[in-house]
Amino acid sequence: MRDYRFARLGTMALTVMVLIGFSMQPAVAQVPPSQSEIVSYTGLFSAAARGDAKEIARLIAAGADVNARDGHQRTALHVAAHGGHQEAVRALVKGGADPKALDARRYDIVTIAAVRDDEAMLRLAIGLGADPKAITSPYDGTALIAAAHLGHHGVVRALIEAGAPLDHVNNLKWTALIESIVLGNGGPRHTACLKALLDAGANPNLPDGQGATPLSLARSRGFEPMVTLLAARIAKTP
Repeated sequence: MRDYRFARLGTMALTVMVLIGFSMQPAVAQVPPSQSEIVSYTGLFSAAARGDAKEIARLIAAGADVNARDGHQRTALHVAAHGGHQEAVRALVKGGADPKALDARRYDIVTIAAVRDDEAMLRLAIGLGADPKAITSPYDGTALIAAAHLGHHGVVRALIEAGAPLDHVNNLKWTALIESIVLGNGGPRHTACLKALLDAGANPNLPDGQGATPLSLARSRGFEPMVTLLAARIAKTP
């Protein structure tokens, strides 16, 4: 979900610089608990990191604050989601954890699951009351944009089924469809994301902030399967 533009030769250098900058600054993305944090956790946070649903239920019954925060403003629910611990997530929400809570970087458990490519956790989170339409991350994005960026096509389809906004534009002026192109590699996974978005009705003509259309972006990167999909959909668009 980073600033990548391919409209003209003059923007190519900017694109490369931004990509390099992002690759050197992983902290701008989600921050899962570090090993040192996990070791230092106590109470609900420790149980969530281990995925110990029985201990979570016991601690909540004993009066533990189910929505307490750690140093990164994660709740125990965020910690359990980062670990992929489904039963722990169930126990926490049953005990009163807020399924829509955001951490310090404005990520919720839906976006955490989307980034982890954890479709089972994603579906569980939505079923427990998390919001697939939520605006998350420092980029004012969505879980759908994050999943399309990473080529997580199963998650993309699940989010579409759940009513995620297809044409939301983040603060980089990109949609999920555009991110599948400019931050993808043109391979089968990102192409599957693009196809799922188009099949669901995502706008194939919505440009980026510099006016470059998805079709022009795909052509500039030499992603022929994406070009074919976009051209066919545009031809059918009234």
